[in-house]
Amino acid sequence: MKLIQTLAIALAFTTALPLATTAHADGFPDKPIMLVIPFPPGGPTDAMARTLAAEMKDRLGQPMIVENRAGAGGNIGAEYVSRAAPDGQTLLFGTSGPLAINSSLYRKVNYDPVKSFAPVIQVGHLPNILVVNPSVPAKNVKELIAYAKANPGKLSYASSGNGASSHLAGVMFNTLAGVDLQHIPYKGTGPALTDLLGGQVSMSFTDVLTALPYVKSGKLRALGVTTATRSQALPDVPTVAEQGVPGYDVSVFFGIVAPAGTPPDRIAKLNKAFVEVLATPKVKELFASQGLEPAPSHAPDQLGKFIGLQMTKWAGVVKQSGAQLD
Repeated sequence: MKLIQTLAIALAFTTALPLATTAHADGFPDKPIMLVIPFPPGGPTDAMARTLAAEMKDRLGQPMIVENRAGAGGNIGAEYVSRAAPDGQTLLFGTSGPLAINSSLYRKVNYDPVKSFAPVIQVGHLPNILVVNPSVPAKNVKELIAYAKANPGKLSYASSGNGASSHLAGVMFNTLAGVDLQHIPYKGTGPALTDLLGGQVSMSFTDVLTALPYVKSGKLRALGVTTATRSQALPDVPTVAEQGVPGYDVSVFFGIVAPAGTPPDRIAKLNKAFVEVLATPKVKELFASQGLEPAPSHAPDQLGKFIGLQMTKWAGVVKQSGAQLD
C-alpha cells in the first residue's frame, strides 16, 4: 500500500510540472511592458507606437509604457533593447534605420539586427513619394527622367540627412533611371521641405505623411509613389516602377522586436495581441489616414526573414551612396 501511495504521489508531481510551466507562461506579463522608441517624441514612429501601446492593456492585462531613447539614428534605443533581459518585458519599435540600414551606414553598431533580436511582428510600411516643386517642367516620372538627361546636373533633391531613406531613395533612382540628380542633405525633414516649397531645391523623396497636405493643396506635385504598389493614401498616383523604372521599391518599414532569447510562447502571446490591435477599425482607419500600408504578413518569422533581406538590399545602396556616419 505504501509503495502504491508513493508512486501515486510521484506521478501526480511529475504530471503537475508541465502544468506549472504552462501556468507561468500564461501569467505573462505580470508587470508593465516597456516599448522603446529609438527616436524623439513627436514624429510618425512615435505616434504609431503610442497608438498601439494604448490599446494593449485590454489584451495583455498590463499597461505598455512607451519610452523614447533617441540618438545615432535609432542605434541607442536598439542597443538598449538588445541588452535587456530576454523576458518579453522590453520591446523595440524599430524602423528600417536601426533594423536594416544602420549596420552598413554607421562605422560602429553594437548590435546585430538579426542575431540580437527575436522578431515579434511587422506593423507595416510607409511609402515615400517623389514630389517636385511646381516649377519643375515634368508631369510624370518619364518626363522627369527625360528632362534630367537633357539637363545633367540641373535638378537637385532634398533629403532629411545623409543615409536617410529620402537620401537613399534618390541614390537608387539615379542608378535605375540612369540620371544624375544632385543630393542636398538637410538636418531634418522640416528644413528640407521648407527649401523645396521655396524652390531652392527641385524635388524630394519624402514620406507620404509629410507630403500629403502639400500635394492636396497644389504646393507640391506628386510624380510617383516609391513602393512596388500604389499607396492607399494617394491611389491615383502611379508608382515609380510602373512609369519606366522597374525594380524601384523604397519605403520605411516598422517592426517590433524583443531581445534574442525571449521565450517563443511569450513572443506568440505578444504577436497575438498586436495582431488583434492592428485589426481593430479604429487603428486600421487611423494608420490608413497616416499613409501606413499594412504588412503582407504579421508572422514573427516573416519579419526575421524580411529584416535579413532589407539589410542586404540597403548595404549595396549605402555603399553606392558613399555615406558613412560615426
